[in-house]
Amino acid sequence: MSNGINPIINWPNLVSVVRILTAPVLFYFALEQQPIWFMITLIFAVFTDVLDGFLARMLNQITEFGSYLDSWGDFIIYSTLAICAWILWPEIVKREYYYFITIALCFTLPVVVGLIKFHTIIGYHTWSVKLAVAVTLTGYVLLFSGVFDGLFRIAILFCLYAAAEEIAITLLIRRKHTDIRTVWQALKLKSEE
Repeated sequence: MSNGINPIINWPNLVSVVRILTAPVLFYFALEQQPIWFMITLIFAVFTDVLDGFLARMLNQITEFGSYLDSWGDFIIYSTLAICAWILWPEIVKREYYYFITIALCFTLPVVVGLIKFHTIIGYHTWSVKLAVAVTLTGYVLLFSGVFDGLFRIAILFCLYAAAEEIAITLLIRRKHTDIRTVWQALKLKSEE
């Protein structure tokens, strides 16, 4: 504990827990065929993802546990998102199948590589992943709203780069770290180890 603050029970971590708890709500709305409520809940979940990082920095409550909790929350929500998309919009998912598979692999493979090497979920929070998530989620909303499907397809490029960068970071560093923003930072860490 630093500054008398419990590193586990703090505002950013509570926000991350709220995000994790939205997963069953997303499933409920998908199973009940409520796409509007599903999208509203999804947007709320994404908002909590932004909020927990903001609070952690603003309140100086950045912890290793919080970083892993945030990563678990992301993994749970994005996995839920993929399954719920199949439930709510099976025709669109079938039409965009290769894009969905590629994006799902881009979010899954770095986690698998991290689990193999470090036996835990990685929590790098790279800038490329943040950008890939923003583009993918925006494309997702536009795709399922019937507005525009091109951004979802373009998101693959961002996801491929983000996945490659996270895998490279995992392969470069010798011990687990959190909050490595770029592969260049990983190279610096490697040279210091």
